[in-house]
Amino acid sequence: MKEVILIPCYEPDEKIIELIKTINRERFDIVIVDDGSGGNYQNIFNKIKDKVHLISYTPNMGKGYALKTGIKYIKDKYKKDYFIITMDSDGQHKIGDAIKLLDYTKNNLKTYTLGMRKRNSNTPICSKLGNGITKGIFRLVTGINIYDTQTGLRCFSDKLVNFLLKVPGNRFEYEMNALLLSSKNGIRMHEIEIETIYIDKNKGSHFNAFKDSYLIYKDILKFSLSSIISFLIDYVLFIIFTIFIKSISICNIIARIMSSSINYTMNRKLVFRSNNSLYKSIFSYIILAICVLILNTLLLNIFIYKLMINKFIAKILVEIILFVINYIIQQRFISKKKIDIDE
Repeated sequence: MKEVILIPCYEPDEKIIELIKTINRERFDIVIVDDGSGGNYQNIFNKIKDKVHLISYTPNMGKGYALKTGIKYIKDKYKKDYFIITMDSDGQHKIGDAIKLLDYTKNNLKTYTLGMRKRNSNTPICSKLGNGITKGIFRLVTGINIYDTQTGLRCFSDKLVNFLLKVPGNRFEYEMNALLLSSKNGIRMHEIEIETIYIDKNKGSHFNAFKDSYLIYKDILKFSLSSIISFLIDYVLFIIFTIFIKSISICNIIARIMSSSINYTMNRKLVFRSNNSLYKSIFSYIILAICVLILNTLLLNIFIYKLMINKFIAKILVEIILFVINYIIQQRFISKKKIDIDE
């Protein structure tokens, strides 16, 4: 089976030339994707173009777009029986580590193999913070513990190519989406520890802290917004009903039923963009809503009548507790986004 190294590049420096020199070209084919670097970087690409398959286009489209462009090129060129190793162009990945991932993938053709960088004293503080937060959120959402969710060193066989070409996202969020959708589609992920290298404290990274972080976390942010809107509707209705109805439980149940129907529509259409059967997801959501309603009402009564907390404050505390539970269940089980791996 053919072994191909895929390197997306945007405004690279001389490190890409050194990286190409370290790769055994008798063993590996190398595909470089120039992601709209522009004329100022043409001299660098000229130095390596005879040693690689070079794909260039303008304007800059993002790392995810470049990866999918390279994967599509490899798929069209080799048809079947090949492995792809993705590496970054900044010299932070060693060919020896790439081979470690490749050797494992050869015995696990349907596994998405990831290079895992252990955080240490040399890891830049921004990378420590970003990786730590993303790792925690990923585990919360999927239940899977991936130590290094932002690694660019990854390996997979042709068995996963169709799946990876369908993963949405054109910038840095593509790699996170690939992990999230792997978890949803039952694709096994395996981490292999690699050397941790940060050059000039990662100053050469093109990661935009605000824009790219939003793209990575946008589903969680949208879920939070839909939950806030639903909570406000629920809370206002709860207050109104308490004026006319003495029973706290009845007020809570009526308000919850009305706000839940709005929450379901927003989450299915705007947050998760689920392609599951409408009837199946509605049935699942109703079961979830009933369970949440029972737990919601139980906690509300405990807070108000046992802990003697003000009923309006208690309502807020209960909704905060159930927010995390609600997100995890909807994301994992009700609003799954399936991709046909073999198509």
